[in-house]
This record gives sequence, C-alpha cells and structure tokens, in this order.
Amino acid sequence: MNKLLFSFLLLLALPLIVLIIIAPMSSDNQYIFGFICIAIVFILGVSKSKKITLIMIVMSTMMSLRYIYWRATETLHFNTTLEAALGIALFMTELYALVILLFGYIQTTWPLKRTIEPLPEDISLWPTVDIYIPTYNESMDVVRDTVLAAQCIDYPKDKMKIYVLDDGKRNEFAVFCADAGVGYITRSDNKHAKAGNLNNAMKVTQGELITVFDCDHVATRAFLQATVGSFLVDERLALIQTPHYFYSPDPFERNLSEASKVPNEGALFYGPVQQGNDNWNATFFCGSCAVIRRTALEQVGGFAVETVTEDAHTALKMQRLGWGSAFLALPLAAGLATERLGLHVIQRTRWARGMTQIFRVDNPMLGRGLTWQQRLCYLNAMLHFQYGLPRVIFCIAPLFYLLFNLNIIASSAGLIFAYVLPHLVMSIYINSRATGRYRYSFWGEIYETVMCFHLVIPTMLAMISPKHGKFNVTDKGALLDDNYFDFHIVRPHIIAVSLLLLGTAWGAARLFIPDHYGANPQVIILNIAWASFSMIILLASIAVARETRQIRKTIRVEASIPAVLYFASGAAMRTETIDLSMGGVSLKTPDERFLDDPIEEVELALKSGTVSFPVEVINVDKSVTRLMFQELPIEKRRELVRVVLARADAWIRDKPHAPDRPLRSFLGILRCIFELFYFSWQDRREKKRRKQQGKQLELKQGQDKEQTI
Repeated sequence: MNKLLFSFLLLLALPLIVLIIIAPMSSDNQYIFGFICIAIVFILGVSKSKKITLIMIVMSTMMSLRYIYWRATETLHFNTTLEAALGIALFMTELYALVILLFGYIQTTWPLKRTIEPLPEDISLWPTVDIYIPTYNESMDVVRDTVLAAQCIDYPKDKMKIYVLDDGKRNEFAVFCADAGVGYITRSDNKHAKAGNLNNAMKVTQGELITVFDCDHVATRAFLQATVGSFLVDERLALIQTPHYFYSPDPFERNLSEASKVPNEGALFYGPVQQGNDNWNATFFCGSCAVIRRTALEQVGGFAVETVTEDAHTALKMQRLGWGSAFLALPLAAGLATERLGLHVIQRTRWARGMTQIFRVDNPMLGRGLTWQQRLCYLNAMLHFQYGLPRVIFCIAPLFYLLFNLNIIASSAGLIFAYVLPHLVMSIYINSRATGRYRYSFWGEIYETVMCFHLVIPTMLAMISPKHGKFNVTDKGALLDDNYFDFHIVRPHIIAVSLLLLGTAWGAARLFIPDHYGANPQVIILNIAWASFSMIILLASIAVARETRQIRKTIRVEASIPAVLYFASGAAMRTETIDLSMGGVSLKTPDERFLDDPIEEVELALKSGTVSFPVEVINVDKSVTRLMFQELPIEKRRELVRVVLARADAWIRDKPHAPDRPLRSFLGILRCIFELFYFSWQDRREKKRRKQQGKQLELKQGQDKEQTI
C-alpha cells in the first residue's frame, strides 16, 4: 500500500480509533470486545497481503493504546507512597515497552529491499577504494585471513589499496604486511581508539571510497562489485552498509541447542530493521563491512570520536548534512562471533553505553538536518538499549505482591487480564507475522534478559555523564578446553530466580490459608503466573552461561566442490568435498580400495580454475575422508582463503528460516531449561568420575612405588 494513501486512510479513521481507545467498558464487555478483535486478527492472518498486515498493525496499535490508556486512567491509585513508587515504575516500564513496539512498527513496516547497482563496463570510471583493516590486540591468526581475503576481492588492483591499521604497533604485523604486499599504518598514540585509528589512516591515504573491515571480517570476492556501483548512481550517497554475518556460533547458538535452529540475534537488525531504516534514509553505519565516500567523511570531520560507538554516530552526522545512506541485505563478508557469554556482555554493554552517549551529546530529536522518520529510527535504536532497567522491573514486579502484599496495579485480576490479553496476543502474533523469519517469538526476551542486569548501571552512568567510559576491544578467536558454568555473569539472574521461586511458593501457600492474609486469590494466581513466566525466561537466560567446549581452531564451512585426491601410489580419484575449513577438508571417500594408500595432495576444481594443497590424512573410513592442510606459504594460503572464505556465494543461505510458530518457539525455550539441569547433572557426574579415577590412579601409583621399594 502506498505510504501516502495509507496515511490518508489512517487520518480518516483516527476519530473512530480514538473513540475505541478511550471507550470505557465493563469487564464482561471488554472480554467480548478483546476476543472479537483477536478473532478478527487471526482470520485476517490467513491472507499474506501487505495491505492486510497494515490493517493488523493498526488493530494491534489500537488495542495496545487502549490497554495503556486504561492503565493510566484507572489503575494508578495507591494506598501508600511505596506502592505508588513501585506502581508508577511498573507503569513507566509498560509505557517504554509500548513506545518500542510502536517505533518498531514504524521502522519495519516498509522495508526497502535494495538490489545491486552494476558497475559500468568502462573500468576507468570505477572509483578508487582504500580498504582499512583496523587492529589493536588481535592475534595474527585472526587478522591474516582478513587481509588475504581482501586481496582476493575482484576489483582492479590499481584502484584498490589495502591497509592494516595496527594500533598495537607490532613488528610481526609489519613483516606480514610487507610479505603479503599490503600497506601498514601505525601511529604514536592510541587516542580515540578505533575512530582515531581510522582518522589517522585518512590523513595518509587518498582513495575516493573507504571500506572498513573489522580485523576478523573476511570479505567475499564480490564485495566491492556489489556495493561500489551505488555510489556512481547516487552522487549524494555517503554510505552503503552490508550485514554483519558470523560464520562461528555465538554464545546462544553454541550453548543452547534450540538457538542453532532459530534466526540468530542479529538477524532482525540486519534484516527488517536496517531495510526499514534504508527506506527512511536512516541506515546505520555498523563499524565494519561498509563502504563510505571520503568527501562525506571529510565534511563531518572524519569518524566521530565523541562516543564509543563511532559508527552510528558518524552516520548520524553525515545524514544531518543531507547525505544519503543505503543498506544492501546480502552477506558479503563474514566474521567471528563472540566466543563466550562474558565477552558478549562486554561488547553489548559498550554498544548500549555508546548509543546512550549519542542520545546525550547529539540527540537525534534535536538539531537540524534530519527528517522526522530519521529522528524516530535513531531514537528507537537509542531507546532500545535502555531496556535494562525496564526488563529488570518487569521480571521482579510480581514479588512485590507475592512477598509483601503490595498492590501496584489498582484493579481486579479479571479486568487486568481482559485488557492485557488482546494487547499481548495481538502484538506477539503480528510481530511473528511481520518479522518471524528473522526473530522467533520469546527469543528477544532471552537476548535482553541475559543482558538486562548488566546494562542498568552503565546506561544510567552514560546518561548522567556521557563523557566517561572507554572503548574496549572484543576478544576473538579464543578456544575453550572444557565445559564450565559462568556463575559470575548470571549471578543476578540466579538471585532473581531464587526470589521468584520463594515468592511463588509463598503465594501458592497463601491460597490454602484462610483469608489468604487479606489477599485476593485471583490476584495471587495472576502474580504466580507472571512470576512463573519470568522464571522461565530467566532460567533460559541462565542456561546460556553453561559454556560448552570450543576446541576447533578453525570453523567448518559446508561446501560441495569437485575434488581430486592424489595418492602416494600415483593413483588419482575424483570425489567432492563435504565441508572445508582453513585447517582441513572433509570429502566423500571415492573408493574403499585406497583406504590404506596415503593421500599427498587434494585438488579443488573451481569455476575460476583448479587449486591444489598438500595434505596429511587425519582419518579415512568407508564414507568420509578427513584431511589436514600442511603449513602453507602466503601465496597458497591466499588461494585457500579464496576457496574457503571468499567465494561470492559463501554466506548466502539456500533458503530463509521457516516462519515463526510462537507455541513451538516457547516449547523450545522450555527444552533449553531442561537441558540446563540435565547437562549440568551430567557435567557434575563426569567430574566426579574423573576425580574418582584420579584417586584410583594415585592409589595404584602409591602401591606400585611401595612394591618397588
């Protein structure tokens, strides 16, 4: 539906919508009205039409506003000052959630699905590009392949220059850059961290466009040819951002079995959210996997240094000056996700602090240059990272009634349920319909609850004093030898669950006590249900802290590529790969007759030609042959990077995730909780077994020593 037509129709319907929002109803009538609206939404949901989706969003917005209007006008009556403080805090939490819901509808309703702008056939018209790879304390193992992948990009070599920006000032990196044939830039200090490092490089390079890759992000060969054309079509385009795709599992995917089956945490942002931003010319720069016009950067004084999220702040500055931005929803580069939950928390805390700093020092709602849509997109992003305190309040709110009999919602349980049910059911259902392939129901609660306790203080301090706090680098590429439970990270979650369990137990006991200690049994049941839901979300969040082993130094990538095995006997057999990594390759065993014949080399057949690598055999059976690559010189390793990581289609999914099913999603979360207790019990049993074996071994060694004496 055309946005202008939709706005006109919405304006015509506004009086009726307002009347529905404010109309008082009895409990019975509200139940009837709510169930009718839910039924209408479910019936409309049979259609996949975009127009129907817009109607459903309007209905959801109407019911959510009706709920919050009722809360504001009918339920904020309290008997004590303490109840008033807690009740208003809960109401503000619900108001915050409503604002985020409505902003989300605005941001994602009209996603712009941009396509690649082809480059002209005349190569002389292609702009020059500087590729920046900033690094500070990351290992050579992480940075090397990023540099080699950049060298594999299909772009004229005289128009593309690659620079490693080493704030660690390491001789090893300078030598590698010289051997690889790329530029090496360092500086005398580390002022302004990553932003200062990038600005320093701008002073000594001259490319018309600047491409930034975090040092763990390997680009595909098609990266520049897919992005640069847009700058030739639109002379006012300052930025084109591509998704941050991770080929290694994040803590959720690695520690929760169900998380590997659902869209990852970043899928929603690098899907409907950024596509929606693109529609409003409000695409965020995300620090990596982006191309930026040098003249636009120079107009705003280079990369922003006032906050620790220099990326989003830089985009905001350019958009204030009327520059355009774009988002291309193709994964053209891939990086390493945070390996452990503790590192994930540190990274997200920096993001939250940085967005709060921007809110204070360069508030998008103030100043000139932005459209109202751009202002709302940025405001939504900044408000989103304030979810720490609201989510904590929502999790523990039922305790105030269950443990202390404090009534923070002045209404009967039946009336609360009558108003909140259509609001929750319709918002969950419509979000599932609109963005369900990118974020499954209830998983957003898990992602936020893991972080919420850790964000409260940093975001409050950044709001009060935005200049405090420093940039911290997220470690990548680490290994984990054994399973362990990161108690420190989820200590507040465990305390909250313990209190909720206590409150639920006491509330259940009160149901069987005469007079219920002056409490309404229906209100007790409502708060028990609320506390139970909070416990489920908290327990699933705690389950993420059960860190599983990470002993593979390289990540396998599934790929079916024709191959030839060369045996020591001189035989050669055709087969195909099953998966590849920078450490080795798995192939289908071509012939059982050669199981005992050593393999010396594997040759891979690509569209661009064949490449061969010396290998050692790890294991061969009737179905799979596993080989390890031998130590490779830079030229050979660059070829391997081109095969494994830099293929143009390396990270493009064959098909999108299945549509969200809220009930199945909730059952998956329950399974995560079961596995938390089951696997924790198994871990304790295994440690006990190892301890007993150690004692038996020590006893045996002692006995052998005595016999020797």
